Parts: sequence; structure tokens; C-alpha cells
Amino acid sequence: MIEIIPNLFIGDQNDYESRVSRQTGWAVVHACKEPYHRQALGYKTRGAPRNHPEYLMAKRGDRLILNLVDVDDPSFIASEIVDTALQFIEDSLSNGIKVLVHCNQGESRAPSIGLLYMANKGLFPQMDYHQSVIEFMKKYPPYNPAGGFRQFTITNWERYCR
Repeated sequence: MIEIIPNLFIGDQNDYESRVSRQTGWAVVHACKEPYHRQALGYKTRGAPRNHPEYLMAKRGDRLILNLVDVDDPSFIASEIVDTALQFIEDSLSNGIKVLVHCNQGESRAPSIGLLYMANKGLFPQMDYHQSVIEFMKKYPPYNPAGGFRQFTITNWERYCR
């Protein structure tokens, strides 16, 4: 678990389970379908039911649970999920709450959301995606996005940058 800016941490499933889940004063973005989205909705099928109102994401108190898989196809990543995650982070930090964004391994989905949050806050001024990744990896060395998240971030970089 690494703090990338004050009170915003990126990590993996173990960081959540062993360090944050039993503590108060934290907001959490579960940036992984398994096991959290499945548990929240209770589905037994391979994927969440497409007609479920929480198909893309579910909110449970101070937890935002995303239906995100780490694949090579960026079409599996809905902008609505990323937009909601960034707003959840902003709202939580603005209220003085520490935030952990995690995925299963802490390499792709969670740090990509962290990178986009920092870009959206103007922390990579005048930098393109590739320059920003170099700077981001100084703060979060394990960043290793899968093809889908890499392409989603590149394609949407200008949209998220200030």
C-alpha cells in the first residue's frame, strides 16, 4: 500500500484485507470484480446480470465496488465506472477521509485509477500519458497496466487531464 498523494493510497487485495478492512476512517474503491462485486450482488453466474441496476458498480457505505476485469480489450472498461471512482475519491478526500483504491494485485486497475485521479487534479501539467507514467512510477513503482487499461488511459488521457 503506497500513498501517492496525501491520504490517497493504492494497493492490492491483501492491503485491503489485512490493513484497512477492519479500520474506521477509510473509504475504499474495490477496483476488481472478484470477489467484491460478486459478493455485493450475490451472483453465481460467470458475470453479473446485465440488467441488474448495480451491474457496473455498487456502493455500500464507504465502499465503492466496481465491476472491473483486467483484460486486454479496453471496450470492457466503461468510462462511467472510472468517472464514478474519481468522484468517489474526490468526495472522500474532501471530507477528510483516507482512501484506498485497490485491485487484486495492485498493478493495473487501481493504479490506473490513481494515475487518472492525479491527472484530473492537474498534477501532471503539460505532460502526455507517457511522461506522466514516468512521473507516476516514481511514486508507485509497481504500476504495470494490462493492455485494456493502458489503452483506455491513453485514449481518454486528454479527457481526464486538467
